[in-house]
Amino acid sequence: MNITARISNIAMLALAILPAAALTTAAHAQTAVRVGDLNLATASGKAVYEQRLNTAARQYCSGEAQMSVRAACQSAVRAEVNDKLVSGIKFASRS
Repeated sequence: MNITARISNIAMLALAILPAAALTTAAHAQTAVRVGDLNLATASGKAVYEQRLNTAARQYCSGEAQMSVRAACQSAVRAEVNDKLVSGIKFASRS
């Protein structure tokens, strides 16, 4: 298996788990960001990833009534998913 496929698979698994601390209501249904089909080394791959990430963050935080809380939730989701993506890439590169 090539390194890109390994990174994508690891990243997809890591991204399937979003912030557990924010799971306070049923509105926080499981949300995932697929990356296995993307080449994150290209601008178009990164753009599609960002679009998927933003969509997932909006869906995940849609139950928050206050705009400031919703915005903070979305920002936290984006940060955590990006951290997990970077961690997955670092892990895969060591294998």
